[in-house]
Order: sequence, then structure tokens, then C-alpha cells
Amino acid sequence: MMFTQRQITALLIPLMLEQILSGLMGIADTMMVTAVGESAISAVSLVDTINTLMLNLLSALAAGGVIVCSQYLGREQAALANNAARQVLIVSLGLGAGMMALCLALRRPLLSLIFGAVEQSVMEQALDYFFITALSYPFLAAQQTAAAVFRAGRNSTPPMIVAAVANGVNIAGNAVLIFVLHQGVVGAALATLASRIVSAVVLLALLRSPRLAVSIRDYRRIRPDRAVIGTVLRVGVPTGVENAMFQLGKLMVQSTVATFSTAAIAAHAMAQTLDMVQAMPSMAVGIGLLTVVGQCMGAGRVEEAKTYTRRFCLLSEGLLAVMSLLVVAMTPVVTTVSKMTPESAGLTFRLLLLISAGKLALWVAAFTLPQGMRAAGDVRFSAWMSAASMWIFRVGLCMVLCRGLGVGLYGVWIAWLCDWLCRGSVYILRFRSGRWTAKQVLRGD
Repeated sequence: MMFTQRQITALLIPLMLEQILSGLMGIADTMMVTAVGESAISAVSLVDTINTLMLNLLSALAAGGVIVCSQYLGREQAALANNAARQVLIVSLGLGAGMMALCLALRRPLLSLIFGAVEQSVMEQALDYFFITALSYPFLAAQQTAAAVFRAGRNSTPPMIVAAVANGVNIAGNAVLIFVLHQGVVGAALATLASRIVSAVVLLALLRSPRLAVSIRDYRRIRPDRAVIGTVLRVGVPTGVENAMFQLGKLMVQSTVATFSTAAIAAHAMAQTLDMVQAMPSMAVGIGLLTVVGQCMGAGRVEEAKTYTRRFCLLSEGLLAVMSLLVVAMTPVVTTVSKMTPESAGLTFRLLLLISAGKLALWVAAFTLPQGMRAAGDVRFSAWMSAASMWIFRVGLCMVLCRGLGVGLYGVWIAWLCDWLCRGSVYILRFRSGRWTAKQVLRGD
């Protein structure tokens, strides 16, 4: 086999720790902003919807870079892998800078268009928060690209360590700027900007080491290579469109949730957070699968790519079972600490039971399995499939159940489970057919 058990463990453990740490820090960050007031948390929540979309686009491009670099490494073409990493950085920085300029110039029309009329105090704070966080987009692009390049070279420890440091900077910055200097949402935004600058600068500096499997040096001498950029975009753009559509679907579902009672809205928000925590280790497994299958396919070891995909799916399922049990067990504690009303807390717990049962049966096939096929270059099929399933079930069925039949909040999650069922069923058939192995990422190389 191409990877030893020790190499796989060394790749996955830091990825899992990074995912869990980022999730926990995100929760802590939200709790600190909440202390500023309702208008502040509303402003941050509105803008972070757009920020999440930017993150998804940049992470999709970075995933394309992982696949391309991994396949070159599988072919033992380190020089071409290094060049591919340089091109991913160019494209990512260009996208980050472009989105920054667009958001800075149009931040008020964008917020008004997406969220309509909101209270003046919320809008003014949202504008301030949006301006500062938009400045971080180029640094976020560099951070996502650098972390992806490390992972392509089977080295996920530096991104994990840097993420821990950056999260510490963010939390410390929040503590000083919000609670000591009383800067409110501006302080929260500045802390986020500082953490992303630190992360980007440190990772790019570390990437200059010639001892790495893939490195980026002589940044000033990097020039565009149209052929390689085309390859990266061919892999990254479909995933980016998929992520963007997914985020748009979430916004539409959120508009339906907003029509429910306050207790239901609170329960849905908490259920989403706990649902994310359940999936974090399994998401890390999927990220690692991009590197493993990418290198196998680059080396022409198709059967090993299939074997690793099956093994990673089994591992993902096992981790999901453990996390589901832990999260369900901790839900009463979390709802109590969060001072949720008995009605919201009870609804949250019942939702978590439904979500956990569905997750154990459906989630791995819907989200871990397609990562292996994407690493082989089967990105367009995954993008079209996930988009179709999302609009039919996650959005369409949700509207029918909630607005048409009055099922309530349970209807939202039933629709989501149907989306997982559809995706997983189709992906299993696709995997078994073997058609995904016929895709080519490195054409003509």
C-alpha cells in the first residue's frame, strides 16, 4: 500500500484536532460577541453569512490545489507539484483581493439586498464589521492555500499548530478589544483580522522550507502559468459553485426558520451548532482523503484509491458514532449552561436524537465518500448532484413540509435527512460503477 498506518495517523490526527479546535473557538468567539448586546450579535451574524460564503469559495479552490499537487506527488513530479502550489496561491490571492475590493465598495448595497431592512443600529454595526473583516479576505486566501499545500504533502501538523495560535490571538484580541477597550463589533472584527494575518504570514514563511514535499519559495518571482491555472480551476470551480449553492440554500432555509416561534428558532440554532460539532472529526477524515486518493490516482494505483476510500469511510463512521453519543449526552448540559428555556432545551434534545440517528445512517455516504471521488477528478458530477439534491430536498421539501403542511421545525431536519439520503444513495452507486476512476486531472502532463 502507498501509505503506512503511521503516515495516515500522522495526517489525520492534526486535521481532527484542528477541526475540533476551530469549532470550539468559533463557539467561544460567538459567546464573547454576545456579551456586547443583541444588536451586535445580530450584526455579526448577518455579515458572517457572507464571510462564510467567501470562506467556502476559497476553501474549494484550496481543495482543488490539494488534488492537483497530490496527483503530481503521486507521479513523483515534485517540481510540477511546487509550480502547481504557486499557481494556486496566485489564483487564490487574486480571488481574495477581488472579493475584498467588491465587498468594500458595495458593502451597504450588498447587506441591504441580502437582508433587507434591518434596524439602523444593526446595519451600522454590520457595516463596520463587514468593512474590517473584508480586509482579511486576501490573508484568508493565503492561509487556506498554504494549509492545503501542507496537507497535499502529507504534513497537516503545521496548519494545526498555526490554527491553534491564530485562534488564541482571536480570543485574546476579543477579550482585550471587547471587554477592556469596549470596541464592540469593531474589536471583534479587528481580532479576526489580526488572527488571519498571523496565520497567513506564519504559514507562508514555513512553506519556504526546502525540506517539504511541496514548498513555495521566491514569492516575488512567481508568474502565472495558464495551463496549470486552468487545471486548478477545472477542479476547484465546480466545488466552489457547489459550496456557494449550499450556502445560498441555507439562507433560504433560514428564512423559513425565521417564521417559527422564538423557542424553535433558538432550538434550530443550537441544533445546527451541535450537528457541526458531531461531524468535525469525520470532516477531517474527508479532507485527509483528498490527499491520500489524490496521490494514489496520480501514481495510477486505482485499486488502492478504492481501498483507502472504503477504509476512510469506515473510520469516518466510527468517529461519527462516538461523537454522536458524546454530543447527545452533553446536550442537556449545553442547553442548561446556555440558559435556554425548557421548551427550547427539550426541542433541541429531541432534534439531536433525530439528527444523530439520521447521521449515523446517511452522513458518511453523503459527505465522506464523494471526497475520494473528487480527489480522482470527478468534481462536476459531485457538484451537479449535490446542487440538485439540495434544491429538491433541503430547500424544496423543506418549503412543502414547513410552509405547506405546517410540520414545523422537524420538517426542516426531515428535509435535510432526505437530502443526505439522496446524495448518499447516488454516490454509492457512482462509486460502485467505477466511472469516477476514469476521470483525469492532469491532462497532457
